Amino acid sequence: MNSPVLAAHALTKTYGSTRALAGVDLAISRGESVAIMGASGSGKTTLLHVLAGIITPDTGSVTFQPAAGGAMELTGMSESARSRLRRERLGFVFQQGLLIPELTAVENVALASMINGVKRADAVQHAASWLGALGLAGMEDRRIGELSGGQAQRVAIARAQATGAELVFADEPTGALDSQTSREVMDALLWSTTGQGRTLVVVTHDPEVAARCSRTIAVRDGLVVPTAVDA
Repeated sequence: MNSPVLAAHALTKTYGSTRALAGVDLAISRGESVAIMGASGSGKTTLLHVLAGIITPDTGSVTFQPAAGGAMELTGMSESARSRLRRERLGFVFQQGLLIPELTAVENVALASMINGVKRADAVQHAASWLGALGLAGMEDRRIGELSGGQAQRVAIARAQATGAELVFADEPTGALDSQTSREVMDALLWSTTGQGRTLVVVTHDPEVAARCSRTIAVRDGLVVPTAVDA
């Protein structure tokens, strides 16, 4: 059996008197799409941020196993090493996209590759191909404010894939969208990740989004709890 692409053991995280994570164990297989669900304050976003190396847990470990090379223990890395890992090997899609409004769609996507040392012309060409694949051909030179919410999220998805990220984290990627646009964005997100043999971890409050994923993880009071399917 292949080792998981991501494995967490005994994760805890406390903010003041609030225990956001209370001892989480989790393994995610390569090529899975995993939805993390839970009520507001359950710890699901904290879990996503710890798994992605954005924040460090108080205790416990997170191990990332890339397709090539040795395993990486995120919680033992320096902040600069985790930042490099996120920049080069991981992709991110957030509810508001976090795109740069002063840049065009293609520039937003190309920037991710350029930061990693790719020449501008090559980065722009690669970015344009991703935008075209996600249904945004002809919109490359539009600024973010000239796009609909769903189009902007597809730009964010293209940006997450521009560096060839093996593992993509999405935090409420459809939270600000209507139901039809939400389905279209999930189509794009799944096609660009698991459809290409990559792995997706998505935090969502929407059961329809979770149902599109291959597995759902429920979080309550900082712990992973059995779902109805597991029970």
